[in-house]
Amino acid sequence: MNLPNSEHLQIDKLSSVFSSTSSTYKFYWFLAILELVEEGNTKIEKQRLFSRMISNSWHTVNYFHVSFGKQDLIQDSVKAILNIENITINENRNKINAVLENTHKIETIKILNHFDKNVPHWFISSWFTGTRSEIYSLSQNFEHGCIYRLGKDYIEINPVWVSYLQFNSKILKDFCFWNLSLFLQKRNPNVPDIPNKISKSITRNSLVKQTNEYWKIVFNELGAVDCIFTSKKLIFEEKKYALDHFIPHAFVSHDLIWNLIPIDKTFNSSKGDKLPSVKQYFDKFYNLQKTAYEIVKTHNSKNKYLEEYLSVFPDLEGKNGFDYLLLKETVQPLITIASNNGFSFMKDL
Repeated sequence: MNLPNSEHLQIDKLSSVFSSTSSTYKFYWFLAILELVEEGNTKIEKQRLFSRMISNSWHTVNYFHVSFGKQDLIQDSVKAILNIENITINENRNKINAVLENTHKIETIKILNHFDKNVPHWFISSWFTGTRSEIYSLSQNFEHGCIYRLGKDYIEINPVWVSYLQFNSKILKDFCFWNLSLFLQKRNPNVPDIPNKISKSITRNSLVKQTNEYWKIVFNELGAVDCIFTSKKLIFEEKKYALDHFIPHAFVSHDLIWNLIPIDKTFNSSKGDKLPSVKQYFDKFYNLQKTAYEIVKTHNSKNKYLEEYLSVFPDLEGKNGFDYLLLKETVQPLITIASNNGFSFMKDL
Protein backbone atom coordinates (compact mmCIF):
# COMPACT_ATOMS: atom_id res chain seq x y z
CA MET A 1 0.00 0.00 0.00
CA ASN A 2 1.53 3.32 -1.13
CA LEU A 3 1.12 6.89 0.08
CA PRO A 4 -0.92 9.28 -2.11
CA ASN A 5 1.19 11.17 -4.64
CA SER A 6 1.74 14.93 -4.73
CA GLU A 7 3.39 17.09 -7.39
CA HIS A 8 4.71 19.59 -4.86
CA LEU A 9 5.67 17.53 -1.79
CA GLN A 10 8.50 15.09 -1.14
CA ILE A 11 6.32 12.04 -0.57
CA ASP A 12 9.39 9.83 -1.01
CA LYS A 13 10.83 11.35 2.19
CA LEU A 14 7.64 10.54 4.10
CA SER A 15 7.59 7.01 2.65
CA SER A 16 11.18 6.43 3.70
CA VAL A 17 10.20 7.11 7.32
CA PHE A 18 8.39 3.76 7.28
CA SER A 19 10.88 1.83 5.16
CA SER A 20 12.58 0.33 8.19
CA THR A 21 10.71 -0.08 11.47
CA SER A 22 11.81 -1.89 14.62
CA SER A 23 9.07 -0.54 16.89
CA THR A 24 5.56 0.89 16.67
CA TYR A 25 6.27 4.52 17.56
CA LYS A 26 6.41 5.84 13.94
CA PHE A 27 2.92 4.54 13.22
CA TYR A 28 1.35 5.85 16.41
CA TRP A 29 3.14 9.22 16.17
CA PHE A 30 1.92 9.75 12.62
CA LEU A 31 -1.61 8.62 13.51
CA ALA A 32 -1.66 11.17 16.34
CA ILE A 33 -0.53 13.92 13.95
CA LEU A 34 -3.18 12.96 11.39
CA GLU A 35 -5.99 12.97 13.94
CA LEU A 36 -5.10 16.37 15.34
CA VAL A 37 -4.47 17.99 11.94
CA GLU A 38 -7.79 16.54 10.78
CA GLU A 39 -9.38 18.41 13.70
CA GLY A 40 -7.86 21.67 12.45
CA ASN A 41 -4.71 21.86 14.57
CA THR A 42 -1.41 22.91 13.02
CA LYS A 43 0.60 23.93 16.09
CA ILE A 44 0.29 20.95 18.40
CA GLU A 45 1.57 20.44 21.93
CA LYS A 46 3.74 17.36 22.22
CA GLN A 47 1.84 16.13 25.27
CA ARG A 48 -1.33 15.95 23.17
CA LEU A 49 0.49 13.86 20.57
CA PHE A 50 2.07 11.57 23.16
CA SER A 51 -1.35 11.16 24.79
CA ARG A 52 -2.84 10.12 21.44
CA MET A 53 -0.06 7.59 20.97
CA ILE A 54 -1.04 6.00 24.27
CA SER A 55 -4.80 6.13 23.70
CA ASN A 56 -4.56 4.74 20.15
CA SER A 57 -2.60 1.74 21.41
CA TRP A 58 -4.47 1.37 24.72
CA HIS A 59 -6.98 -1.32 23.78
CA THR A 60 -4.53 -3.21 21.56
CA VAL A 61 -2.18 -3.64 24.52
CA ASN A 62 -4.50 -3.79 27.54
CA TYR A 63 -7.70 -5.34 26.20
CA PHE A 64 -6.53 -7.52 23.30
CA HIS A 65 -3.08 -8.31 24.77
CA VAL A 66 -1.29 -7.98 21.44
CA SER A 67 2.49 -8.03 21.92
CA PHE A 68 4.50 -5.13 20.46
CA GLY A 69 7.84 -6.80 21.17
CA LYS A 70 9.99 -6.85 24.29
CA GLN A 71 11.76 -3.57 23.58
CA ASP A 72 8.75 -1.49 22.54
CA LEU A 73 8.47 1.72 24.53
CA ILE A 74 4.79 2.32 23.79
CA GLN A 75 3.69 -1.07 25.09
CA ASP A 76 5.59 -0.60 28.36
CA SER A 77 4.24 2.94 28.73
CA VAL A 78 0.63 1.87 28.21
CA LYS A 79 0.95 -0.84 30.84
CA ALA A 80 2.57 1.52 33.32
CA ILE A 81 -0.02 4.28 32.85
CA LEU A 82 -2.82 1.73 33.32
CA ASN A 83 -1.74 1.37 36.93
CA ILE A 84 -0.67 4.96 37.58
CA GLU A 85 -3.85 6.62 36.33
CA ASN A 86 -6.23 3.83 37.32
CA ILE A 87 -7.89 3.88 33.88
CA THR A 88 -9.90 0.78 32.95
CA ILE A 89 -8.69 -1.44 30.12
CA ASN A 90 -11.85 -0.75 28.09
CA GLU A 91 -12.05 3.00 28.74
CA ASN A 92 -13.26 5.29 25.94
CA ARG A 93 -10.37 6.77 23.93
CA ASN A 94 -11.61 10.33 24.37
CA LYS A 95 -11.60 9.85 28.14
CA ILE A 96 -8.05 8.45 28.02
CA ASN A 97 -6.93 11.49 26.00
CA ALA A 98 -8.57 13.87 28.45
CA VAL A 99 -6.91 12.19 31.44
CA LEU A 100 -3.44 12.15 29.89
CA GLU A 101 -3.56 15.67 28.45
CA ASN A 102 -4.52 17.11 31.84
CA THR A 103 -2.70 14.80 34.24
CA HIS A 104 -0.67 16.26 37.09
CA LYS A 105 0.85 12.93 38.09
CA ILE A 106 4.61 13.17 37.86
CA GLU A 107 5.03 9.50 36.90
CA THR A 108 2.68 9.84 33.92
CA ILE A 109 4.23 13.11 32.74
CA LYS A 110 7.67 11.52 32.95
CA ILE A 111 6.54 8.56 30.82
CA LEU A 112 4.95 10.83 28.19
CA ASN A 113 7.96 13.12 28.06
CA HIS A 114 10.27 10.16 27.57
CA PHE A 115 8.95 9.92 23.99
CA ASP A 116 10.42 13.38 23.37
CA LYS A 117 13.97 12.02 23.53
CA ASN A 118 13.73 10.34 20.15
CA VAL A 119 10.30 10.27 18.51
CA PRO A 120 9.68 13.84 17.17
CA HIS A 121 13.11 14.42 15.62
CA TRP A 122 13.79 10.90 14.36
CA PHE A 123 10.50 10.93 12.49
CA ILE A 124 11.74 13.79 10.27
CA SER A 125 15.33 12.57 10.04
CA SER A 126 14.65 11.49 6.41
CA TRP A 127 14.76 15.18 5.50
CA PHE A 128 18.02 15.82 7.35
CA THR A 129 21.27 14.34 8.54
CA GLY A 130 22.67 15.27 11.90
CA THR A 131 22.22 15.10 15.63
CA ARG A 132 19.04 15.79 17.58
CA SER A 133 19.97 19.45 18.13
CA GLU A 134 20.93 19.88 14.47
CA ILE A 135 17.61 18.45 13.28
CA TYR A 136 15.77 20.79 15.67
CA SER A 137 17.68 23.75 14.26
CA LEU A 138 17.30 22.81 10.59
CA SER A 139 13.56 22.22 10.95
CA GLN A 140 12.84 25.81 12.05
CA ASN A 141 12.52 27.16 8.52
CA PHE A 142 11.00 23.92 7.17
CA GLU A 143 14.26 23.11 5.42
CA HIS A 144 13.97 20.67 2.50
CA GLY A 145 10.17 20.84 2.79
CA CYS A 146 10.05 18.81 6.02
CA ILE A 147 6.61 17.95 7.32
CA TYR A 148 6.87 19.96 10.57
CA ARG A 149 9.23 22.05 12.64
CA LEU A 150 10.22 21.24 16.18
CA GLY A 151 9.65 23.41 19.22
CA LYS A 152 10.54 22.59 22.79
CA ASP A 153 6.99 21.59 23.75
CA TYR A 154 5.25 21.52 20.38
CA ILE A 155 5.50 20.77 16.69
CA GLU A 156 4.16 23.04 13.95
CA ILE A 157 2.98 21.52 10.69
CA ASN A 158 4.56 22.94 7.53
CA PRO A 159 1.74 24.93 5.83
CA VAL A 160 2.46 23.24 2.49
CA TRP A 161 1.67 19.86 4.05
CA VAL A 162 -1.58 20.76 5.81
CA SER A 163 -4.01 20.30 2.90
CA TYR A 164 -2.30 17.06 1.86
CA LEU A 165 -2.66 15.61 5.37
CA GLN A 166 -6.26 16.75 5.74
CA PHE A 167 -7.46 15.73 2.27
CA ASN A 168 -5.76 12.30 2.42
CA SER A 169 -6.22 11.63 6.13
CA LYS A 170 -8.30 8.48 5.69
CA ILE A 171 -5.88 6.94 3.18
CA LEU A 172 -2.90 7.91 5.32
CA LYS A 173 -4.47 6.38 8.43
CA ASP A 174 -5.29 3.22 6.48
CA PHE A 175 -1.64 3.15 5.39
CA CYS A 176 -0.57 3.27 9.05
CA PHE A 177 -3.04 0.61 10.16
CA TRP A 178 -2.11 -1.69 7.27
CA ASN A 179 1.63 -1.49 7.93
CA LEU A 180 1.15 -1.63 11.68
CA SER A 181 -0.92 -4.80 11.18
CA LEU A 182 1.89 -6.39 9.16
CA PHE A 183 4.42 -5.34 11.79
CA LEU A 184 2.42 -6.79 14.69
CA GLN A 185 1.35 -9.95 12.86
CA LYS A 186 5.02 -10.94 12.56
CA ARG A 187 5.33 -10.63 16.34
CA ASN A 188 2.01 -12.39 16.99
CA PRO A 189 1.88 -15.07 14.26
CA ASN A 190 -0.82 -17.16 15.96
CA VAL A 191 -3.06 -14.35 17.22
CA PRO A 192 -6.28 -13.99 15.18
CA ASP A 193 -7.70 -10.82 13.66
CA ILE A 194 -4.79 -8.43 14.33
CA PRO A 195 -6.18 -5.64 12.06
CA ASN A 196 -9.40 -5.31 14.06
CA LYS A 197 -7.44 -5.30 17.31
CA ILE A 198 -5.61 -2.19 16.11
CA SER A 199 -8.18 0.01 14.45
CA LYS A 200 -11.63 -1.06 15.61
CA SER A 201 -13.63 -0.07 18.65
CA ILE A 202 -13.83 -2.66 21.41
CA THR A 203 -17.59 -2.16 21.56
CA ARG A 204 -18.98 -5.66 21.27
CA ASN A 205 -21.92 -6.67 19.14
CA SER A 206 -25.19 -7.58 20.77
CA LEU A 207 -25.80 -11.32 21.06
CA VAL A 208 -29.57 -10.97 21.08
CA LYS A 209 -29.99 -12.71 17.72
CA GLN A 210 -27.84 -15.67 18.73
CA THR A 211 -29.88 -15.89 21.93
CA ASN A 212 -33.33 -15.70 20.33
CA GLU A 213 -32.66 -17.52 17.07
CA TYR A 214 -30.44 -20.32 18.37
CA TRP A 215 -30.19 -20.80 22.12
CA LYS A 216 -33.88 -20.13 22.79
CA ILE A 217 -34.62 -23.26 20.76
CA VAL A 218 -32.32 -25.23 23.05
CA PHE A 219 -33.89 -23.78 26.20
CA ASN A 220 -37.39 -24.59 24.92
CA GLU A 221 -36.40 -28.18 24.24
CA LEU A 222 -34.54 -28.83 27.50
CA GLY A 223 -36.50 -26.59 29.83
CA ALA A 224 -33.26 -25.53 31.50
CA VAL A 225 -29.55 -25.47 30.73
CA ASP A 226 -26.88 -26.16 33.33
CA CYS A 227 -24.13 -23.54 33.59
CA ILE A 228 -20.89 -25.39 32.84
CA PHE A 229 -19.02 -23.28 35.40
CA THR A 230 -21.40 -23.08 38.38
CA SER A 231 -23.81 -25.98 37.65
CA LYS A 232 -26.74 -23.62 38.29
CA LYS A 233 -29.87 -24.35 36.28
CA LEU A 234 -30.57 -21.57 33.82
CA ILE A 235 -34.13 -20.92 32.65
CA PHE A 236 -34.76 -18.77 29.58
CA GLU A 237 -37.68 -16.78 31.00
CA GLU A 238 -35.85 -15.93 34.22
CA LYS A 239 -33.04 -14.24 32.25
CA LYS A 240 -30.46 -15.07 34.92
CA TYR A 241 -27.98 -16.09 32.29
CA ALA A 242 -25.66 -14.36 29.83
CA LEU A 243 -24.47 -15.62 26.48
CA ASP A 244 -20.72 -15.80 26.88
CA HIS A 245 -17.60 -16.58 24.86
CA PHE A 246 -15.85 -19.73 26.07
CA ILE A 247 -12.59 -18.41 24.60
CA PRO A 248 -12.67 -14.67 25.44
CA HIS A 249 -13.96 -12.32 22.78
CA ALA A 250 -10.96 -10.08 23.45
CA PHE A 251 -8.79 -12.83 21.96
CA VAL A 252 -10.89 -14.41 19.18
CA SER A 253 -12.67 -11.18 18.13
CA HIS A 254 -15.71 -13.00 16.78
CA ASP A 255 -19.17 -14.13 17.87
CA LEU A 256 -19.31 -17.51 16.10
CA ILE A 257 -21.87 -19.80 17.65
CA TRP A 258 -19.42 -22.65 18.35
CA ASN A 259 -17.76 -20.43 20.98
CA LEU A 260 -20.95 -19.12 22.64
CA ILE A 261 -22.73 -20.72 25.60
CA PRO A 262 -25.25 -19.49 28.19
CA ILE A 263 -23.72 -19.18 31.66
CA ASP A 264 -24.80 -17.86 35.04
CA LYS A 265 -25.10 -14.06 34.76
CA THR A 266 -23.55 -13.35 38.16
CA PHE A 267 -20.57 -15.55 37.39
CA ASN A 268 -20.18 -13.92 33.98
CA SER A 269 -19.73 -10.51 35.61
CA SER A 270 -16.73 -11.76 37.57
CA LYS A 271 -15.30 -13.96 34.81
CA GLY A 272 -14.51 -11.08 32.44
CA ASP A 273 -11.95 -12.10 29.84
CA LYS A 274 -10.41 -14.85 31.97
CA LEU A 275 -9.55 -18.16 30.32
CA PRO A 276 -11.31 -21.40 31.28
CA SER A 277 -9.32 -24.49 32.18
CA VAL A 278 -9.54 -26.95 29.29
CA LYS A 279 -9.01 -29.85 31.69
CA GLN A 280 -11.82 -28.74 34.00
CA TYR A 281 -14.41 -27.35 31.60
CA PHE A 282 -13.88 -28.53 28.03
CA ASP A 283 -15.93 -31.74 28.30
CA LYS A 284 -18.91 -29.82 29.70
CA PHE A 285 -18.50 -27.21 26.98
CA TYR A 286 -18.35 -29.86 24.25
CA ASN A 287 -21.39 -31.75 25.55
CA LEU A 288 -23.50 -28.59 25.76
CA GLN A 289 -22.45 -27.46 22.29
CA LYS A 290 -23.14 -30.90 20.77
CA THR A 291 -26.54 -31.11 22.45
CA ALA A 292 -27.44 -27.60 21.26
CA TYR A 293 -26.34 -28.34 17.70
CA GLU A 294 -28.40 -31.54 17.51
CA ILE A 295 -31.51 -29.86 18.93
CA VAL A 296 -31.34 -26.86 16.59
CA LYS A 297 -30.60 -29.03 13.57
CA THR A 298 -33.61 -31.22 14.33
CA HIS A 299 -35.79 -28.17 14.83
CA ASN A 300 -34.58 -26.35 11.69
CA SER A 301 -31.78 -27.82 9.58
CA LYS A 302 -31.47 -24.51 7.68
CA ASN A 303 -30.82 -22.39 10.78
CA LYS A 304 -28.10 -19.96 9.66
CA TYR A 305 -26.01 -20.43 12.78
CA LEU A 306 -25.43 -24.11 12.04
CA GLU A 307 -23.13 -23.06 9.20
CA GLU A 308 -20.78 -21.42 11.68
CA TYR A 309 -19.71 -24.84 12.93
CA LEU A 310 -18.20 -25.66 9.54
CA SER A 311 -15.07 -23.66 10.35
CA VAL A 312 -14.36 -26.25 13.06
CA PHE A 313 -16.07 -29.34 11.60
CA PRO A 314 -15.55 -29.39 7.81
CA ASP A 315 -17.10 -32.89 7.66
CA LEU A 316 -20.07 -31.95 9.83
CA GLU A 317 -22.54 -33.85 7.66
CA GLY A 318 -20.19 -36.83 7.16
CA LYS A 319 -19.09 -39.72 9.31
CA ASN A 320 -17.01 -37.60 11.72
CA GLY A 321 -19.86 -35.21 12.48
CA PHE A 322 -19.55 -33.18 15.69
CA ASP A 323 -16.13 -34.59 16.51
CA TYR A 324 -14.80 -34.23 20.08
CA LEU A 325 -11.13 -34.06 19.07
CA LEU A 326 -11.68 -31.50 16.31
CA LEU A 327 -13.29 -29.05 18.72
CA LYS A 328 -10.64 -29.68 21.37
CA GLU A 329 -7.85 -29.25 18.81
CA THR A 330 -9.41 -25.89 17.92
CA VAL A 331 -10.01 -24.65 21.45
CA GLN A 332 -6.91 -25.82 23.28
CA PRO A 333 -4.26 -24.11 21.09
CA LEU A 334 -6.21 -20.84 21.14
CA ILE A 335 -6.37 -20.88 24.93
CA THR A 336 -2.65 -21.68 25.14
CA ILE A 337 -1.77 -18.81 22.78
CA ALA A 338 -4.06 -16.43 24.66
CA SER A 339 -2.36 -17.40 27.92
CA ASN A 340 1.06 -16.81 26.39
CA ASN A 341 -0.10 -13.35 25.30
CA GLY A 342 -1.10 -12.29 28.79
CA PHE A 343 -4.68 -13.50 29.32
CA SER A 344 -5.05 -15.02 32.79
CA PHE A 345 -6.96 -18.13 33.81
CA MET A 346 -10.09 -18.22 35.90
CA LYS A 347 -9.61 -19.24 39.51
CA ASP A 348 -10.96 -22.66 40.40
CA LEU A 349 -14.45 -22.58 41.79
